[in-house]
Amino acid sequence: MKIAFVGKGGSGKTTLSSLFIRHLAANEAHVIAVDADINQHLGAALGLDDAEASALPAMGAHLPLIKDYLRGANPRIASAETMIKTTPPGEGSRLLRVHEDNPIFDACARTVRLDDGDIRLMATGPFTESDLGVACYHSKVGAVELCLNHLVDGPDEYVVVDMTAGSDSFASGLFTRFDMTFLVAEPTRKGVSVYRQYKEYARDFGVALKVVGNKVQGPDDLEFLRSEVGDDLLIGVGHSDWVRSMEKGRPSRFELLEADNRMALQTLQDTAEDSYGQRDWERYTRQMVHFHLKNAESWGNEKTGADLAAQVDPAFVLDERHAGAGVAAPA
Repeated sequence: MKIAFVGKGGSGKTTLSSLFIRHLAANEAHVIAVDADINQHLGAALGLDDAEASALPAMGAHLPLIKDYLRGANPRIASAETMIKTTPPGEGSRLLRVHEDNPIFDACARTVRLDDGDIRLMATGPFTESDLGVACYHSKVGAVELCLNHLVDGPDEYVVVDMTAGSDSFASGLFTRFDMTFLVAEPTRKGVSVYRQYKEYARDFGVALKVVGNKVQGPDDLEFLRSEVGDDLLIGVGHSDWVRSMEKGRPSRFELLEADNRMALQTLQDTAEDSYGQRDWERYTRQMVHFHLKNAESWGNEKTGADLAAQVDPAFVLDERHAGAGVAAPA
């Protein structure tokens, strides 16, 4: 299943996503973690030192390889150069599985050893000074969108994405790729402002959205959040000595995380699993096509010099039938 953590800058979404990733690893799940934030901090939150975090390969730098691999033998895609971030899979496309080995993971993923298991970590790459004035961060997360579009995931497989702060992910169809979006909000008026933006955008696309209150100090904070977001409030998370120690560079074993915070993380997992069980694969594929056609018309056709609508395979539905195969066969 695919899970996104979103929220305003400073809300604690990277910290909570890293705790959730640790929790999944402790539960022996297959996990790919993706740092898709403009500020790349997920590696550090998972225990990497500065040198290890800076050495993570940038997915954006491997976009040609990603496109060439995913294109496979799809006859509707004339060349990797004509693929854009929203290009959907079709017959002959190569598909990805969380637990497999493939050239994309070889180039873009690194294994991170946690207390209770290993996970794969991928990163879009930082927005550098050389990008200013000549590049858009959405082009960097395009590699993530392509991979999610071509990934067949099962109930014991998790892709956890730490998204860029604010509502920037709505610049593409990336926000529809997730079974569950956890919006991390502090119990302040500014803290819930991003929620209102997400709720408005997500409503038209059936995006499953739950609010995780962070830095909650008592019943009054929970009541404030409940009054602002209603039934979308899932749970509140308070102060953690374990997290404070980790942020000081003195991490203790994850099993020592406070019991109430462990229970909160289990609630997140249970909620995500329930949402995955309701996934509509046809709608999931249809939304891919919708955003691809929208991007093709607005800029893709002009940029590539091709009719990108022709890349859509009308008979193809990405679903469990492709789970055991690396190449998409006819539906």
